[in-house]
Amino acid sequence: MPDMIDEIRRLKKERNALILAHNYVLPEIQEIADFLGDSLELSIKARDAHADVIVFCGVKFMAETAKILSPERTVLLPVPDAGCPMADMAGAEQVRAYRKQYPNAVAVCYVNSTAEVKAEVDICCTSSNVDKIIGLIPPERDIIFLPDINLGANISNKLNRKMLFWPGFCPIHHHTTPEMIREARAAHPNAIVLVHPECPVEVTAEADYALSTGGILQFARESDAQEFIVGTEYGILNRLRNENPGKKFFELPYDLTCPDMKKTKLEDVLNSLQNMVHQVELAPELMDRARLPITRMLELKL
Repeated sequence: MPDMIDEIRRLKKERNALILAHNYVLPEIQEIADFLGDSLELSIKARDAHADVIVFCGVKFMAETAKILSPERTVLLPVPDAGCPMADMAGAEQVRAYRKQYPNAVAVCYVNSTAEVKAEVDICCTSSNVDKIIGLIPPERDIIFLPDINLGANISNKLNRKMLFWPGFCPIHHHTTPEMIREARAAHPNAIVLVHPECPVEVTAEADYALSTGGILQFARESDAQEFIVGTEYGILNRLRNENPGKKFFELPYDLTCPDMKKTKLEDVLNSLQNMVHQVELAPELMDRARLPITRMLELKL
């Protein structure tokens, strides 16, 4: 493994490449990354970096977003079939047909979506800025929110704003339950419960805070609390523990592991850099259309 890591680092320098890793990927991938973060945060890092090659260790929609924001760069996805079931629950043709039923609605799309779907909406959002995005939409306008029904429902409850929800969800977060939180609290009564807003509303209601991955990381760093129960994909625990020595982080009594996030191995990163394979290719016209809702969001600087 040390030889493989050394070779990855040599090729990275030779290719003028940047390795980006999502908070959920395997610890050994996190260790070789130049930057860790959520999908949009990493795509912005890619856009602003002086690199010729972007190696995106995550899932397909994330690498697509990096390519949309940096079309002149070569973007590599080491494992091309690392997908996102939630993103795949919404298709462009379906979204177009749905929008025709509500022609005056504003279509808000979570960044956890395909390039084709982004190209069909008005504005994107993240799990950290969704409340601000929704709050800017005039109350007389209908809102179509996709693809995550749980994130949409959580924000709808928080803002007391009716929305039209797409019936998509993250299979990992969707199957969490309030009973899991109660069981974890019983085992760790002094711990603060942090969950992701992709969890169902009855789960976020049972937790202390519902936060994005970036929000969970920030809260853990800044809090005086010493114990935390974490209700999101368990890959984030590696970073939480590295950044907060002395603090304790506990899992929910449920396997919150995303198989797709765990597909990328060191040998995949090496192969991708050695052979420049699994390049993300998107039609220029599609990228131009998909970039608009992302740019609208970024320009708000929320």
